[in-house]
Amino acid sequence: MRIQVIETSEGYCAALWQSEKLAGLTLPHGEKGEAIATLGRYVGEELRSLPIGMNLGLYQQQLASDMVDYFNGVSVAFNVQLCWDRLTDFQRSVLEVVSRIPYGSFLSYGNIAKEIGKPKGARAVGGAVGSNPWLLVVPCHRVLASNGGLGGFSSGLSWKRRLLKIESIKYSG
Repeated sequence: MRIQVIETSEGYCAALWQSEKLAGLTLPHGEKGEAIATLGRYVGEELRSLPIGMNLGLYQQQLASDMVDYFNGVSVAFNVQLCWDRLTDFQRSVLEVVSRIPYGSFLSYGNIAKEIGKPKGARAVGGAVGSNPWLLVVPCHRVLASNGGLGGFSSGLSWKRRLLKIESIKYSG
């Protein structure tokens, strides 16, 4: 495993790569160390001993370019392989649906619950969405409450509002 630090106009993001698969990704932080610490919490591991930014391949270069573009207001469709090892089957089923929400669009927690065959499972869907270790690549900020409200967001509602604004997604409240 290795860590990639990506500098965007909003700050530093940290990505964890396992082979050529993305194991985790953070939103921007003011300091590189903060981004890496957050990444460690996402994946449940201490990451201080891992190499940073060594031998970046095409996948890593493309992710960096896409992250910079996204925060510069460019519509991006992230295309990386994900490492699903740390998630349950239920979390995976939810996050696979979330990963297909196009830029500038949204689904509700209830819509996702119906799509995975659990029509009364909106709260469970919310929990699974909150476990997303690949922010932006799996766009959990595009999941809203059934009334068009924000719902929750693991990185805080101020970040959710910022990301929705970047994509011109309208919400209530």
